[in-house]
Amino acid sequence: MTNLAVALKAQGAYAEARPLYERALAIREQALGPDHPDTAMSLNNLAALLKAQGAYAEARPLYERALAIREQALGPDHPDTARSLNNLAAVLKAQGAYTEARPLYERALAIREQVLRSDHPDLARSLNNLAAVLKAQGVYAEARPLYERALAIREQVLGPDHPNTATSLHNLAALLDSQAAYAEARPLYERALVIRERVLGPDHPTTAHSLNNLAALLAAQGAYADARLLLERALAIRERTLGPDHPKTALSLHNLAVLLDNQGAYAEACPLYERALVIRERVLGPEHPDTRATQAALMALDDHLHDSQA
Repeated sequence: MTNLAVALKAQGAYAEARPLYERALAIREQALGPDHPDTAMSLNNLAALLKAQGAYAEARPLYERALAIREQALGPDHPDTARSLNNLAAVLKAQGAYTEARPLYERALAIREQVLRSDHPDLARSLNNLAAVLKAQGVYAEARPLYERALAIREQVLGPDHPNTATSLHNLAALLDSQAAYAEARPLYERALVIRERVLGPDHPTTAHSLNNLAALLAAQGAYADARLLLERALAIRERTLGPDHPKTALSLHNLAVLLDNQGAYAEACPLYERALVIRERVLGPEHPDTRATQAALMALDDHLHDSQA
């Protein structure tokens, strides 16, 4: 059941995967007990699916319980403990709790550097994730060498066309993009998109992520028509695969609205902002940075509309 659920999740079939993960967890809790490492594995797997569906509040306690089991049963420096630290940090980051996530990522990286070889894929994952939270905190100079090291490991160990290599290409591009280094970022985004379309498929949620970020870069370069096509494609993928109320769907709505807003198409942008705000307030909460970003953008757009009607 777990293996089938993993395969379904990899295909983006989250609704089909969830009952399999839930049933596997129930069997392990009953047969092995609530504190067995395999029970922790099922908790972790179900939490990962919930996170992918944007159900962060449901995922967090499962990750916390899995971490507690692994620390007690396997020890504080076991690779599986590091995996739980990493996963709990990821859901905290998704909730905007960067200061809580960072020390967990740092602890996971320290364990992996101690117990794994220097080119292990899990080490690359920790490097990537710590870099991501540093980027979210604006610490770009510290994030870049971590992203570059993760990319080097993945290209060497997994190959140049592996989905995880694409993730590292995409993330390094996003960091360069944040620093307005568009000429450096664009070929990395494009290479990541090619890999994801070929390996994962043109309608996979991760492909939508590449489309979204490449579109933002094109918009920054003034290529608005090209950017709009990519954003609309990303939104369609996310609505179809993740659902109309997922945080990533809200991100696509917000980004398409920003593009239209910047072009003066206020009447088209407004309903997109409003829909994104409803999703973000309900799923992320009113204090989340993404919710506040949409609130601020909508308020600014309202001012533009009032000015144009004055």
